[in-house]
Amino acid sequence: MKPVSREDVLAQLRERIVRFAASHLSRETAEDLAQEVLMLLHEKYTHLERPEDLLPLSLQIVRYKMMSWRRKAARHGEYTQVSIDDIPLPDLNASPADWVERKEMLERLTAAIGQLGGRCRELFRLKLEGRTFPEIQKILGVGAINTVYTWDHRCRKHLLELMGGDWEQGTR
Repeated sequence: MKPVSREDVLAQLRERIVRFAASHLSRETAEDLAQEVLMLLHEKYTHLERPEDLLPLSLQIVRYKMMSWRRKAARHGEYTQVSIDDIPLPDLNASPADWVERKEMLERLTAAIGQLGGRCRELFRLKLEGRTFPEIQKILGVGAINTVYTWDHRCRKHLLELMGGDWEQGTR
């Protein structure tokens, strides 16, 4: 009988490893794991030549690799992923009811701001321009920044009172 070369043994092992791994995982993953196992056998177990030595070792290695693959998949959340086709997309166009609510809120806000004093209107204008409180302090010529914080608090409180005590009033 002709002696079997190591390459022939590894080729037969590869088939067995892929079949074993594919029975637990996808075919693609099984192919990858089989390749990893064969590389490991080639690098670290060159002293083993006989199929009866290599087969149990290779199956044990592929078991460890499969467990490792599953732990990694769990860490990455691959088991809980949802297909993008299953996710409903929100309608980004505002509904007529949302548009009316927003318009009413804007009208109420505009009317309330018109009733505020000059300092509060100026403070809101500067905040809407994106100015920071230290910048507002310099622009308004205030000695202490806490004064600006106090004015802001009082102006917001007064605006809320002018709007009826509730930002969302009339929009529900």
